[in-house]
Amino acid sequence: MRQNSRKLTDFEGEWRLRKSIIQDGEADWEFRGTAGWRPHDNGLAYHEYGQLRLGGDKIVTAKRSYLWCPDLSVYFDDGRFFHKVPAEGGRTEHWCDPDLYDVTYDFGEWPEFRVEWSVTGPHKSYRMTCLYSDRRCPSKPVEPFKPIPQFVVKPFYGPEEEQ
Repeated sequence: MRQNSRKLTDFEGEWRLRKSIIQDGEADWEFRGTAGWRPHDNGLAYHEYGQLRLGGDKIVTAKRSYLWCPDLSVYFDDGRFFHKVPAEGGRTEHWCDPDLYDVTYDFGEWPEFRVEWSVTGPHKSYRMTCLYSDRRCPSKPVEPFKPIPQFVVKPFYGPEEEQ
């Protein structure tokens, strides 16, 4: 089925994010939180924040940041290239020697969308499903997520937001 092409501005706003992480030989993990794409000089800054259940009852706070550019290229918060999102959905990958991150974007139920990861290699072996739903477009500026030092290297905050 052919999907409509996505453009960067389609993602702007706040979304509910759920992740299911199935690891080979380990307990499954589950993430519940939010993901937000907010204007940045070079595109949209992506921030996700929520609670990660590690197997049984252990819950930790988790956060990630990326930069999404107008051509749908995604960069880590330290500036390294991560991958390019296929505008119509489909497969792409990221090689992190010696592990391969194979990812498929599915925009078929837009504005809800799904991202499926399969990570293989000598250091990692897991599958992760990310479901983005309940998009809320920002009607006014929102506070940036507060940095969590053990998870944040260099967040993409503009000069007016730096702490």
